[in-house]
Amino acid sequence: MTFLQRSSAKGVPPVPFETEDNNIEGVADIVLLEPVTEDAFVANLKKRYKHRRIYTYLGNVLLSVNPYCDIPIYTPEYIDRYRSRNLYELPPHIFAIADDAYRSMRDRNLDQCIIISGESGSGKTEASKLVMRYVAAVSVKGHRIDKIKSMLLQSNPLLEAFGNAKTMKNDNSSRFGKYMDIEFDFKGEPLGGIITNYLLEKSRVAVQPPGERNFHIFYQVLGGADVSHLKSLRLSRNPEKYRLLNNHDSYIADTIDDKAAFLATKAAMEAVGFRPEEVQEVLTIVAGVLKIGNVEFQPVSNIDGSEGCLLIKEYELRDLCDMFQSPDSVLQTALTTRRVEAGSEVVAIEYSATEAHSARDALCKALYSRLFTWLISKLNENIRVENHGKRKCLGVLDIYGFEVFEVSASKSRFVSNAFVVRLSYIVQNVVSNRDFVTAF
Repeated sequence: MTFLQRSSAKGVPPVPFETEDNNIEGVADIVLLEPVTEDAFVANLKKRYKHRRIYTYLGNVLLSVNPYCDIPIYTPEYIDRYRSRNLYELPPHIFAIADDAYRSMRDRNLDQCIIISGESGSGKTEASKLVMRYVAAVSVKGHRIDKIKSMLLQSNPLLEAFGNAKTMKNDNSSRFGKYMDIEFDFKGEPLGGIITNYLLEKSRVAVQPPGERNFHIFYQVLGGADVSHLKSLRLSRNPEKYRLLNNHDSYIADTIDDKAAFLATKAAMEAVGFRPEEVQEVLTIVAGVLKIGNVEFQPVSNIDGSEGCLLIKEYELRDLCDMFQSPDSVLQTALTTRRVEAGSEVVAIEYSATEAHSARDALCKALYSRLFTWLISKLNENIRVENHGKRKCLGVLDIYGFEVFEVSASKSRFVSNAFVVRLSYIVQNVVSNRDFVTAF
C-alpha cells in the first residue's frame, strides 16, 4: 500500500518522504500488519526506522521511535502539507495527529486531549513542543493572538530549565509530568491556557545517579550569568564548588550550551510576563539552594552523652541568611534541631551530624519544589484566559517517562506502577469527558 502525496494549492516545493512503500519500508499502520505478533510488530518498527520512518500508526495511535538526530520533517513546508488533511491521507506524522485534534476541536466542537507517554528518552518533550508549534502555526493570526501564542510557546524553555535534566538516556529529560490545557474561542483562536504539573523529581536536587546532572537551571546560572550578576548571587562560576552539582563529576555536558540556555530562559521569563525583580528573586532562590547544599556539620559529643552537631563553613550560612533576609539564628536552629511535642511541652532536640545532613537535603528539596510550584502558578496567572465566554479546549498531556533499569528490577516495577497509577488517575479525572485523539 502506498500513500500518495497530492500537490499543494500553495505550490509548496517537493519535500522528502512523500510516499511510502510498505514492502520496502514496512507497514505504515500496524492494523494492516499480518500476522499481528510481537515479533512482527517490533520487526516492522525496525524496518521503518532503518528507512528513517520514525512514525507508525496503530489505528489513531501514533508510535514514535526517537532517531537521536535531526531529521528535516518539521519544516514550514511539512506544516503546510499536513494542514487540513485527513489523518491517513499522508504518511504517519505528529503533525497529522495535531491537525486532526485541532480541526476536531474547531470544526466539530469537541474538546480534545493528546496523551504523550513512553520510556524516558523516547522524545515526549519534543513531541509536546511540536504539537504546540503546529497548532500555533495553523491557528488564526493577529497581534493579540500572536502574543498569546508566544507566551504559550515560551513556557516550554522556562519549564525545561527548571524541570528538565541530563540523564543517561537523554540530555533534556523531563523530570516532571505536565498537562497543558490550551483554550480557544469558537473561531479557533487561542485565548490562553493553564498548566498542571505532576510528580516533580525533587530528589534529584540532593543527589543524582552516576553520569547524570541536576536540573538545568543550576548550570545555566553558573555558566550564563555575567560576573556582576554572579557576584550579586554570591556564587562562583565553577560547579565543582557546589556539592549538589559535583556528586559524580558529571557536571560537564558537551552537548549542552548552558550560557545560551540561560539567556533563553531569561528571555522566556520576560516573554511570559515575569518582572525583572521577580526574575532576580527566582535566581536568588536557585543560588540559595546551592549554598544550602554546601552547609556541612561535624559530630560532637554533648554533656549528656548524646551526639550533637556543629556547623562548619558558617560563612555559607551568613551569605544565605543575608540573601533570604533571615536572622542567622533562625536558619541555624532549623538545620541543627527538631521540635518534639511531649504532652503540653515542646522540647528542642539536637540533631546528630547525620540527621542534620538529612535535614539540609530535605530543605533543599522542599525549597526547590516550592519554587517550581510557584513558577507554574505565576505562569498560569499570565497565560490564563481573561474572558468568561464559551471556550473550546485542546489538552496536551506529557506524562512522566517510565524507566527501565538494568540492575534493580524492583525499582523498575515501582516506577512503572507509579506511572500507570498516575496516568489512570489523569485519564479518569482530567480528560474523561474529552475525545481521545491519540496515545503517543
